[in-house]
Parts: sequence; structure tokens; C-alpha cells
Amino acid sequence: MTGLVSRFALIAVLALCACDDKPPAKPVPTGKTVQKAPVQTPLVPAPPAVTAASPIAQAINDATFDPAATDPNAHRDLLVRVQTLLDRAHVSPGVIDGRDGTNLKLAIQAFQTSRNLPANGEIDAKLVETLAAGDSGPVLVDYTITPQDVAGPFSPPVAKEDYEAMAALPAMNYHSPLEMLAERFHVDEALLQALNPGADFAVAGTTIMVTAPGADTLDRKVDRIEIDKALGQVRAFDKEGVELAVYPATVGSTERPAPSGEWAVRTLAPRPTYTYDPSRLTFGKPKAKLTIKAGPNNPVGSTWIDLTKDTYGIHGTPDPRLVNKRASHGCVRLTNWDAAELGSAVNKGAKVVFMGAEARAS
Repeated sequence: MTGLVSRFALIAVLALCACDDKPPAKPVPTGKTVQKAPVQTPLVPAPPAVTAASPIAQAINDATFDPAATDPNAHRDLLVRVQTLLDRAHVSPGVIDGRDGTNLKLAIQAFQTSRNLPANGEIDAKLVETLAAGDSGPVLVDYTITPQDVAGPFSPPVAKEDYEAMAALPAMNYHSPLEMLAERFHVDEALLQALNPGADFAVAGTTIMVTAPGADTLDRKVDRIEIDKALGQVRAFDKEGVELAVYPATVGSTERPAPSGEWAVRTLAPRPTYTYDPSRLTFGKPKAKLTIKAGPNNPVGSTWIDLTKDTYGIHGTPDPRLVNKRASHGCVRLTNWDAAELGSAVNKGAKVVFMGAEARAS
């Protein structure tokens, strides 16, 4: 299983994301853009490694709904199983962290609606039964860390919105093997550490337990995208109107709202760079124009889907934990893996419809 960066190593394209309600006249990504064809894969691909045999893995792989259960570990195990199965069904809960939250509730509601179940957003026996009926694969598997995983290069952490420090770096790479592995398997770093107490993620040959989230691809092309500003959700449809995927999203804010109405996908930029231009932006402190190199910790993450609304796009993020938790500067922010999945399948010219109104303040 390869990292997200290698999937988009084809080119670097300039993403000039003002993400502001006062866009400049004509910011267009530069360079040649390559749109990857979707890979035809089963809805539930094979896990990346063998089923983990530890008691922790067995408990999570076999977790069922028990309304009388009071054990917090059992509740966490069930949440991890449900989140992973939702992710594999392309109804993303965001980062898999074994915790309750808004993103999980929205994902459950979307899945329930798609399966004609009561859309209450709650985990119950019917939800778990329906998820398991369509996907009997293990949730936790063993993975052996490779020399390539720990070889780097890795980049030092930089303070949030310290654009000058970011621009000084040769790339916005992962900070550590732990961060890279967590993103590869769509899991929160803290949960990955909890599942592997005492493990050294920087040592090749170490066998760890990881979630098996499935491939970041869709089996059909995306022809229409709905962006629900009120819910913080992105929904992708094929040309027949069939819903292919649902993702949690950070969409603008009350002070820097996202656009309204219907737009379209202009182009796809894998591994985008990011330009900070103080003459066009209403946030940040730098006085001079800066270019921040590509990488998963770039301000727009590892994928940029450019829209016909100038300076606006759908893109990844360096911190998946904050998706739909904090406001954006107007753009649509997904986890890196969800942005990669959407980008791998979206048609150039696909309709993008913004609906609702932002509820989150900056």
C-alpha cells in the first residue's frame, strides 16, 4: 500500500487559493495538469495485510452493538469497526479515531439513507448488521513497516499559518513515519499509538496493527458534486445521479463564506504548491508574496480540485482531525485521502453546487 504523496507524484501545479469572498480577477493554476483515470476496483478491496491476531484486533473485528454495554473499551472497539466499514463503503467519517462526533453521525445518517434505514445517525444493531452484510473483511490487520516508510524525507513541524516558515522549506512533507502511516490508513495518530503500545514507528521491520480502510478510488466517474455548507458535507454523484461517495468537509465560515450557486470543476492539481499573496488575501501576516512547496502538509494538502469560481477549490488539509471542526477561509477542505479519492474520479467540467449557508464562525 503506497502513501498518498506517491499517488500524486506526477506533477506539481500551482494552487492559488485565496478562499475569500473577494477573489482576484484571474488566478489560474500553472503547468500541465494530468487527470488520472479511475481504477476499476471492487467496492470493498482486499485488506493490505493479514488479519491481526491480537486480542485487541479480535475484539474490534468482532465488535457488535450491545445496548446494555458499559465498557468504554468495548464502545471504542465498536466505533473503530463502524468508522472503518463506513470508510470502505465510501461514506467517510473523516479520521478514524474511535470517538463519537458530528462527522460520524453525519456519515451514519448518509449510510442509513442510502440503505433505506431510519436516518437517526445512531449506531444500532441494524446499522452494524447492514455494514457487516456488505463487508465481511477484517477491520484491523497487521502491517510491517518497510525501509521506504521510514526513509523520509520528513519536514519539521511549522506553526499554523506561519507562511514565511513554510515557504522556507524545500517541501511540505510528513513530519514523521507515525504521521505518514496514520494518514495512509485513515486513522488518528493517537489511536494508532493506542493500538500499538510501545511500538517504534520509525523502525523498519516493526509489525503494527492498522485499520484496513480500502483504496482511495471510486468505481465510476463523478459528474456532479453537492457541497452542503450547513452540514459540512460533500456528496459525489455519477452522471445518472447515483450517489458514489459522501465526505465530511470544512466549508467557509460566516465571515469568509464559500460561494453559492452552481459552478464547475476547472482542473485537477495533484501535489499543488500554494501561493500566499497578501494583495489578494484577508488573512495571515506576511507582507510579501510567498510560494509554499508541495506536500501533504501544504496548506491545501495533497490535492487541489480547481473550480470555475476564481480562487476557490476543493482540497486536502494537513490536519484531518479538524475537518468540519474549524472554519476555512472559504474553500472546501477534506481529509487528504478523501480529496485524493474525489480527485481521482471527478470529471473535468463536473457540476459543483453549493447549497445552504455556513453556520461556523471564523
